[in-house]
Amino acid sequence: MKSYKGRGVVLHTLKYGDSSMVAYLMTDVGGRRSFMVQGVRSSRGRGSKLALFQPMFPLEFEGLEPASAQQMHRFREVRAAWALQSVPFDIRKSTMALFMAETLYRLVRESEANEALFDFVWGSVAALDSMEEGVANFHLWFLANLCRLMGFSPGNAYAAGDWFDIREGLYTPRCPAHTSYLPQEEARTLNDMLECDVRFLAEIGLNRTQRTAFLDAMLSYLGYHLDAVAAVQSVRILREVF
Repeated sequence: MKSYKGRGVVLHTLKYGDSSMVAYLMTDVGGRRSFMVQGVRSSRGRGSKLALFQPMFPLEFEGLEPASAQQMHRFREVRAAWALQSVPFDIRKSTMALFMAETLYRLVRESEANEALFDFVWGSVAALDSMEEGVANFHLWFLANLCRLMGFSPGNAYAAGDWFDIREGLYTPRCPAHTSYLPQEEARTLNDMLECDVRFLAEIGLNRTQRTAFLDAMLSYLGYHLDAVAAVQSVRILREVF
């Protein structure tokens, strides 16, 4: 089988048999790909491989292309791209990583490389792992910018007091006549998230109620364009933590 090298972020895993699993990764070389990973639960010294395949873990690998489209890719070699310092140990960050991974798993179906989207996701992992302040706003920043990378960010500039019309994809000075819109406060927060450098998220002052309202607004926004967002189960855990 032909081999290739790439980078990937873990989105989801499924147990397969007694000692194997299927791992779904967002990759730089081919969008979302599924890999058959054997021996992850082996008692012969290879069980540590399972630790690599946690939500949003960054990997470097040498892959093997399948002989037919009905088969899955495999790894000749796989390792951590870098050692995460806080995501696995901070309940806030690990909860966000779970949410980010499930959201991407539900929404991203492309089997072709998307350099801009992959770079955003790859950089988001590094940003979340290193940040010390503003963690509570990170998932909101991630969702706002994910909309932008998936092609439905606002089509015009924001002005103070605007609503955001989800159907039209535009900020508007008047409340839309339909129900698919973001109220004024959430429209302002959307603009703040899109304009904010991730390093300065702590400067966006939101309380728990405001974060919940904006999260619900962004899920409505994503859901209008992509039905699969309704299946994201980790939203409930996210609401409990933040």
